[in-house]
Amino acid sequence: MLWIITQNEESLMNVKEVTVKGKYIEGVVGRSLINEWSKLLGKYESSKRAKEIINEIYKKIEEEKDSPVTFTMPKK
Repeated sequence: MLWIITQNEESLMNVKEVTVKGKYIEGVVGRSLINEWSKLLGKYESSKRAKEIINEIYKKIEEEKDSPVTFTMPKK
């Protein structure tokens, strides 16, 4: 289970998947057979920075393998 606090600190989401789309990081929060619901988790100055944050999330997941993971999206 992955819980992420969004960059603007207005939402806490149970995220199923995290994706970089250019400078944006989105989290998939729901799926059905024909639909997928994603939410913006954060916007950064470059796609390179967004990818660095994805790697931070991955490292956090690796550290917390057997327990729920919480992550706060960085401001910058």
